[in-house]
Amino acid sequence: MDDQALLRYSRHILLKEIGIEGQEAINQATLLVIGCGGLGSTVIPILAAAGVKKLMIADADQLELSNLQRQVSYATADIGQPKVLLARDVIQRLNPSVQVDVINAYLNSDQLLFFAQQADVIIDCSDNYQTRCAINIAAFKTSTPLVSGAAARFDGQLAVYVPKEVASPCYHCLFGAQKTATDDQCVTLGIFSPLVSVIGAQQASEALKLITKVGLIPIGQLMVYDALSTCFRSFYFARNPHCQICAHRLI
Repeated sequence: MDDQALLRYSRHILLKEIGIEGQEAINQATLLVIGCGGLGSTVIPILAAAGVKKLMIADADQLELSNLQRQVSYATADIGQPKVLLARDVIQRLNPSVQVDVINAYLNSDQLLFFAQQADVIIDCSDNYQTRCAINIAAFKTSTPLVSGAAARFDGQLAVYVPKEVASPCYHCLFGAQKTATDDQCVTLGIFSPLVSVIGAQQASEALKLITKVGLIPIGQLMVYDALSTCFRSFYFARNPHCQICAHRLI
């Protein structure tokens, strides 16, 4: 780590839980972020600022006027541009040392497996149930930790799945064939603009904790945030011994 890097990341290095060793782990980490919308536009700049080695970012959408109420990394002049290209520009302006792989497409199952195998952590910032299920399958097939977030109206959700931990349930253990309460609802029900920043920041935090191996990882917890009451609640759930996605790990 050269003098410029020591200065840039000095506030992390000062933390005894992270230090130089932890920052070097961040500097060597590759993360896959799926979704560059509300959650992703918060997660991506935080990880870039923290100094991860490489960000693989995937999204097929273009920026729309209605996105700008909450996707604060983008600007009015960006309307109509692919979100992944806008997110890449944000990363490069913020921290040019971060490598960026741009995937301007919806990832199929084979593509998810390909990119998941390269990642130290997957961060799910998607906005629909089918994509979340596909990401969960890729995470458990490749034994890659997964940080999942969702947000709609005034309610947010966060969960961390760690396939190498036998005690860790997966997304399918929790939701099965049921859509989540926040699935596909912001278009029809609205969304409180700060909510995506709250949940996105928590996703970035959990990803960095996984990389640096600091703190407690909330395995087997669904954390629900209510912006109206400014309250986080945790709901505990166990692995499903008959889960078709992750039961093969059970011993």
